[in-house]
Amino acid sequence: MISNYIHWDPDPEIINVFGISIRYYGLLFVSGLILSVYILGWIYKRENLPSENLEKLTIYSAIGILAGARLGHCLFYEPSYYLSHPIEMILPITFPTDGGVEFIGYQGLASHGGALGLLIALYLYSRKTKHSMIDTIDLIAVVAALASGFIRLANFMNSEIIGMPTTKPWGIIFERVDSIPRHPAQLYEAISYFLIFALMILLYKTQREKLKNGFFFGLVLVLIFTARFIIEFVKENQVGFEDGMTFNMGQLLSLPYIFVGIGFVIYGLWRTKMLRAQQGIL
Repeated sequence: MISNYIHWDPDPEIINVFGISIRYYGLLFVSGLILSVYILGWIYKRENLPSENLEKLTIYSAIGILAGARLGHCLFYEPSYYLSHPIEMILPITFPTDGGVEFIGYQGLASHGGALGLLIALYLYSRKTKHSMIDTIDLIAVVAALASGFIRLANFMNSEIIGMPTTKPWGIIFERVDSIPRHPAQLYEAISYFLIFALMILLYKTQREKLKNGFFFGLVLVLIFTARFIIEFVKENQVGFEDGMTFNMGQLLSLPYIFVGIGFVIYGLWRTKMLRAQQGIL
């Protein structure tokens, strides 16, 4: 029976040139951001926003996502280790017990931290450009799920964030982990996020005038983190302390985002309805 399952064992490193490693994770991470920025460029033109603002948004967002995701992993999942090794939070290195310094890349990024880092970055961007914060987060929300999907594809290429054992015919054996068929949880999330992105684009193109004032932001929070909460039930816990928990850390961290998202959806619908009524628009 084992031979009937897909055996997955790609090398995370695509090529190494003079000690510089090109990896699937970095390539997919950057590809997701570039594609998101390209679509945001189209959105900015539709909204008649200055192109230089998009450049600032790109820089602020990239820094916020990376810094937030890295610090989120270190502080949410392995605080005892990283608080004792603070340099390793910031730099992609480790210090082996036998001495020296080893470059390992950023092995550990948390989507919840990335979302928080992005919000802080968007606040700073809004202050810098005078572009309304609530309008900014609505526009970013349209493409947020797309970038998230690429990150989960990157996790799949790394054989990380794996699913629990399964007997389903689509189970995958991650040979870098063990010989057990498992749920391809990374693909479950990636597919969910791409579907969410398709929905957000459709709503933006067809209902933009009726859906404003934080609605898109709230909706994407609800959809992404609800999907994350559900899929966590078939994922292996990332750290040992989660084993005795009813809901793991990923699920607990998803709940506040879901509740905040519901609040923004309600506010966005109410606020837009009020403004349209004041303008005499049905």
